[in-house]
Amino acid sequence: MYLSKGGRITLIKSTLSNLPTYFLSLFPLPVGVAARIKKLQRDFLWGGLRDEFKFHLVKWEQVYRPISGGGLGVRQLRVFNRALLGKWLWQYSREPDSLWKLLVEKKYGGLWGDWCTREARGAYGVGLWKHIRRGWGAFSSFTKFHLGTGSRVKFWSDVWCGDRALKDLFPLLFQLASAKNVSVEEVMEVAEGQLLWNVNFSRRGKTGK
Repeated sequence: MYLSKGGRITLIKSTLSNLPTYFLSLFPLPVGVAARIKKLQRDFLWGGLRDEFKFHLVKWEQVYRPISGGGLGVRQLRVFNRALLGKWLWQYSREPDSLWKLLVEKKYGGLWGDWCTREARGAYGVGLWKHIRRGWGAFSSFTKFHLGTGSRVKFWSDVWCGDRALKDLFPLLFQLASAKNVSVEEVMEVAEGQLLWNVNFSRRGKTGK
């Protein structure tokens, strides 16, 4: 039985890449399992239906690239896994009244602004949310706030004005700031139709003598 390369790619995308989607959306993919699935995909693409060895025509990293970039559009399962788990972090702040969110918040406690829970450090219990929570640092580095009232956005630490946090853009001013954890709402004032920023600075930073 002959199966073209295009047919093999279609089967890889519809089976080996898609079948574990439900598992990947809830649990971290073990390194060994990811390596095993990758080997199955690679051997099937280049070897076909039998177990005979055939030389690989291109590097597997090239196969992972999108079709528009000259690749074959096969998913990297570990990257796909992190993206699916990251959706829970996104939904946490988007579904404030959902039952699952309230249960997770009750167990672990919430961070300031109610964007995520506190870090889960318990030695016992189900590790489902523990692993999802570990991705908060990487996830939050790609987020940007669209300002409303500013009550849930930190003036210095969150990315809401430009592409970087103000503490990174103006490190010396941040060092001299009297209150480093204030919200945007706390320093924003409107007087006579004009927007004013009431940011207080000390004469010396914490390291000053």
